[in-house]
Amino acid sequence: MLKTKKILEIIRAGGLDTTFAFLYGSSERDFLPQRERYQTLLEEFMHRYGDRDAILVSAPGRVEIGGNHTDHQHGCVLAAAIQLDVIAVVSPNADLTIRLKSRGFSEDRLTLDSLDPRKNEKNTSIALIRGVAAGIKDLGGHIGGFDACTTSDVLKGSGISSSAAFEVLVAAIFNQLYNDGIISHTDEAKIGQFAENVYFGKPSGLMDQMASATGGFVGIDFKDPKNPVITPIEFDFSKTGYTLCIVDTGGSHADLTNEYAAIRQEMCAVAACFGKDYLREVDEEQFIADIPAIRKQCGDRAVLRALHFFADTKRAEEEKEALQKGDFEAFLRLVNESGRSSFMYNQNAYAISDPAFQGISVGLALTERFLNGIGACRLQGGGFGGTIQVFLPTGMLADYKREIEKIFGEGSCKAMRIRSDGSRTVE
Repeated sequence: MLKTKKILEIIRAGGLDTTFAFLYGSSERDFLPQRERYQTLLEEFMHRYGDRDAILVSAPGRVEIGGNHTDHQHGCVLAAAIQLDVIAVVSPNADLTIRLKSRGFSEDRLTLDSLDPRKNEKNTSIALIRGVAAGIKDLGGHIGGFDACTTSDVLKGSGISSSAAFEVLVAAIFNQLYNDGIISHTDEAKIGQFAENVYFGKPSGLMDQMASATGGFVGIDFKDPKNPVITPIEFDFSKTGYTLCIVDTGGSHADLTNEYAAIRQEMCAVAACFGKDYLREVDEEQFIADIPAIRKQCGDRAVLRALHFFADTKRAEEEKEALQKGDFEAFLRLVNESGRSSFMYNQNAYAISDPAFQGISVGLALTERFLNGIGACRLQGGGFGGTIQVFLPTGMLADYKREIEKIFGEGSCKAMRIRSDGSRTVE
């Protein structure tokens, strides 16, 4: 562990450029801005907390590529970590107090003498920090105080999992400072999900945290959520001639907890008709045969969302297999199918509480018009607001970016690269 002033000197001299190139891209336009980003954060830390022994920690955002809202029903997903991340300068302290200052927000401050959930902390970052600490403790790990400054380019409310990246970052901080880094990526992800479910109050699945903690392309089978089957996929996307873009169509996820919860509740209600807790445990053919009764008991939207689950959890496996075989055309076809299923059956392209705002729907419509049968597009992440995902030939990128940003604003279209590492120290 080095003093923050010494770390700053190393970065200014280019001593972390190799690591930056590995994490953020090998061209100078990709990794040189990271020098300034880390330097600024170190300077902020020293201004607030002084020149102290510290480490740098990073946790990436993620893109969900297949399996939309299938993880919480113990289904299959395909996801990938991306270069956008949340980073921290963090130093341990001896008083069991956490002081964490995220750029653009007031300082979070809490003591670790009590780890019970608190109603007044619901939907706050303090709840996530306290929940992660409790999760570490429940696992038999060690916790302690720390002071940290963080900054994130994982756009909040954009569907690339800013909350999961933050949860995994905090878990990684405890892991590195107080547990010698022995807590697995899988456990970091589970701890993050626990904090979000129990302390923050959002009933999310495990995919977001798992992709952030693990890194790379990953297929994940949640049939046994306590022991998910994680399949890293060796696929060099850079050789396809395509670019993956994320387009921020606007809107916020802040007031959409009930919309997300309804998807899970309705899918579970269908499973309960068969005496099961989750749709993965239900026989699909029996479900099809019993649809007339289920419509009466659960409603048509629940039936449609169950239909989406059964199809999309299989599609996620087929997408994984297509990448493993190098069949990129089949992969693109499956991405388009997944997008249509999310829109038509899972119905999470826009919130029924605000039908006048349909940024995702507009983005998809204009993107399909531009692509004209080439490539693929789908809504990204939880839906209802935020981003869409686009696979298009790299030669079309400049024109697409110009046209779509006329609608959603300058900088709304971002090209992504797949990050092979998940949560880690930056050394």
